[in-house]
Amino acid sequence: MPETAVDRPRRGTEVDGVEVVGALSPSRASDFKTCALRYRLRTLDRLPEPPSAPAVRGTVVHKVLEGLFDLPAVERTPQRAEAMVPAAWSFVLEAEPEVAALFADGPDDALSTWLDSCRAVLARYFELEDPRRLEPAERELYVETLLDSRLLLRGIIDRLDVAADGAVRVVDYKTGRSASAGFEASALFQMRFYALVIWRTRGVLPALLRLVYLGDATTISYEPTEDDLRATERQLEAIWRAVSLAHETGDWQPQRGRHCSWCSFQAHCPEFGGTPPPLPERP
Repeated sequence: MPETAVDRPRRGTEVDGVEVVGALSPSRASDFKTCALRYRLRTLDRLPEPPSAPAVRGTVVHKVLEGLFDLPAVERTPQRAEAMVPAAWSFVLEAEPEVAALFADGPDDALSTWLDSCRAVLARYFELEDPRRLEPAERELYVETLLDSRLLLRGIIDRLDVAADGAVRVVDYKTGRSASAGFEASALFQMRFYALVIWRTRGVLPALLRLVYLGDATTISYEPTEDDLRATERQLEAIWRAVSLAHETGDWQPQRGRHCSWCSFQAHCPEFGGTPPPLPERP
């Protein structure tokens, strides 16, 4: 899907009268950790990326889950969620007409088969939670905070639950399968990012971070500590220092790994015989 405004750099702007030196979202921080060249091609060059069926499925499913909680509790059923899929697909198609190309050259039933896959993912959601018993405090919540280093952290949280005693739970939906053994820490990086922003803006340490994997109907839960979030803040500042150094030197090194198999920038990557485009001029 196209890069969203939340991912774009905001250097030179101000927050509460303080000049911002840069901005990071969880996705762009993860990009740089994984491969500096991918970060550059997405964030500086802003090269277009073709839509993918799994990514668009995620957008449709998120739209249905967001809308589900607009309904009265008694109506939040699997059948109602299933019936919401066509409208969610129409919403995505109107916002990003290019996603129609995903099904243009396939068999006649390609779109209907794919929509059925969206319904199957949603059905697994109801194996994990009963939305009739939940009243989220926030959904699709934009959050941001400015660190003492003047680095702006920002992102969009899928769901924020607040218990009667004030305890906060951060929930993120993933439409893929759960992280394999050894990759849980990477999966939770995004959640610690959100927890840090909530802690700094609300003064409340989230009691629980929960990743809901709809691809295989599993969850990963984690109880963060203040030490965890301080370490996350230091890590994010270190990432930004490395980003800044790459800006200054023009050295955006590719890093080969498992992520290469689904990267759309192989034609521009030296690891695959490609050549990056000339660096865009900095403002």
